[in-house]
Amino acid sequence: MNSLHTHDSLTSQIVSIEVEFLSETLGNLHDSGEISNDAYLDAGGIQGGLSLIASLLEQNVSEDEIRMQLEQLADRARRISSNYPDMDAKIEKFRQ
Repeated sequence: MNSLHTHDSLTSQIVSIEVEFLSETLGNLHDSGEISNDAYLDAGGIQGGLSLIASLLEQNVSEDEIRMQLEQLADRARRISSNYPDMDAKIEKFRQ
């Protein structure tokens, strides 16, 4: 989620790239046993939320609606991070 805040203007393409990154990274972490099935499923909810945001961006939905969706997703990400404190670091080690 933090990587999306570094962009001045979000586009569907930027968000879709993040969705692909999360999909691949979460799969790798799950397959290697570095994260539990529960952590994988919970984090997958963030991936799904980002897919929704990419779709909203493609449909030219208002910035207010997109901002609201992002805030809800950020809250969800914070809860996941609280439940799985090492999740962010594990994900970010794949980012290059």
